[in-house]
Amino acid sequence: MAINNGDFVRLNFTGKIKENDEIFDTTFEDVAKEADLFDENKEYKPIPIVVGGNHLLPAIEEAIVGLEEGDSKTIEIDSEDAFGPRNKQLIQLIPMKEFKRQGMTPVPGMKITSEGSTGKILTVNGGRVKVDFNHELAGKDLIFDVDVTEIIDNDEDKIKSMIELHYAAPNMDIDNTVIDIDGDVVNITLDDVTKFDQKSYMDVTFARFRIAKDIWENMDFEKVNFVDSFEKKQEEDEEEAEE
Repeated sequence: MAINNGDFVRLNFTGKIKENDEIFDTTFEDVAKEADLFDENKEYKPIPIVVGGNHLLPAIEEAIVGLEEGDSKTIEIDSEDAFGPRNKQLIQLIPMKEFKRQGMTPVPGMKITSEGSTGKILTVNGGRVKVDFNHELAGKDLIFDVDVTEIIDNDEDKIKSMIELHYAAPNMDIDNTVIDIDGDVVNITLDDVTKFDQKSYMDVTFARFRIAKDIWENMDFEKVNFVDSFEKKQEEDEEEAEE
């Protein structure tokens, strides 16, 4: 079965900068370690996306349309279709006093956030700090090696895949998530560990909205409920815990 827009799929990929083959992202743990990109807080496995859902670069999602489960493809993307050209106006000089005011000691390579934008310090000279607010891959032509590991058909698995994508939580077991489908309504009860994670209320709300939005737009459901409940344990369970 060939992939179409709106399909739920899982992909492995490795992204490289074309000019020097430098790897900047991957779903493979061994590749990440070899490229000195390994993050112990990241789970390395195929990622779920909705094709055409803007979960990856649009050029990648467009290029996998027509592929089948098990297919692989190397995708070359010009900078214009990746992260855009570098913008000189996004390289700014910031007075050193602004950093001192916040108790920061700027050094080249340090990343900072200012007015919602992330930048990288290029130089520190006298009383001025040069910061580049361009995306790190701006102006770069990219290559992605992509493997289609699964085309997801089952509705429950599709819903769970969006939870995996949008609601990453430490120690969350997706198999402990309960999906109850009632006509055009989906009721989702997340794994109990998500009740005690450290996400802010805004982050939780936004993650749930994105899950619901992907379900509305790509499946035949009109409403998504997230069920939060706290159930009293049975007395025998409490006695066992005391022992």
